[in-house]
Amino acid sequence: MVDLHMHSNYSDDGAFTPLELVEKCAVQGIEVMAVTDHNCASANGEVIEAARERGIRYIPGIEIDCVYKGANFHMLGYGIDYRSPDIARIEQNIRSQNQRASLEMLEKTRALGFQVTAGEMRKLAQNSRWPDSWTGEMFAEILLAKPEHRADPRLMPYREGGSRAENALVNFYWDFYAQGKPCHAGIKIPDMTEVLDIIHQNHGLAVLAHPGINLRGKEQLLAGIVKLGIDGIEAFSSYHSPEQARWWEEKVRDCRLFYTCGSDFHGKTKPSIQLGGHGCSAPREELWRELARLLEKAV
Repeated sequence: MVDLHMHSNYSDDGAFTPLELVEKCAVQGIEVMAVTDHNCASANGEVIEAARERGIRYIPGIEIDCVYKGANFHMLGYGIDYRSPDIARIEQNIRSQNQRASLEMLEKTRALGFQVTAGEMRKLAQNSRWPDSWTGEMFAEILLAKPEHRADPRLMPYREGGSRAENALVNFYWDFYAQGKPCHAGIKIPDMTEVLDIIHQNHGLAVLAHPGINLRGKEQLLAGIVKLGIDGIEAFSSYHSPEQARWWEEKVRDCRLFYTCGSDFHGKTKPSIQLGGHGCSAPREELWRELARLLEKAV
């Protein structure tokens, strides 16, 4: 089994340490794994030896926020030199901006009439590797637990039995804090061309993450993204139905790229997503060829 998209607590919304992820992958029978934290490659150094000891092949990875034609995307980088100063600068840039954006998100959340304080956010984030960065999922965790908001109709869809209750925390993020939503706080993220250059200059392959989410309603942008020089597309994802995964698999072939399989496992922010839960139980020969290339370079 392969899972090339998972997050440790080096991501601001990941629940488990890198070593805990290795153990979970071993229990799940995952043979090839990649930890792809948001804008951060620090977990890779911790994982490589632990994965080897558990008989798991490991590919260094990262998931980088980028923008193309005014829309936000996530680009996965595989086989990267995770110790590169280029990669470290990505983390430093996003981390410093997130501190400001977190306070802006707090102001906008309070402007909607939700009762939440900076002290509550800091307490929730105190054990995080990003203690000054607050996510929409974290706001949701606090608000959904507050007795004074028990009957708030805006929160009912995220409670048990509600229409958005499955993965309630991340759904709250998508509905209130994502691009174009009322509590969104923008940060300046690099252009997709710049991100592709960084990945390729640091010996990696660039894969467009979960296109069924980020390209939904913007499918016309795919041709331009392919021309920029991506290497692959995450056709199999926990966010894609079997029909969508087959459609994307065919699209990958049409574009003469390769596909990958990734669950986007986080832990408590996405409780319905399990390691290996991407819907691709038998990767085809072309994926194994690409994995062999990456493994030869990486480990």
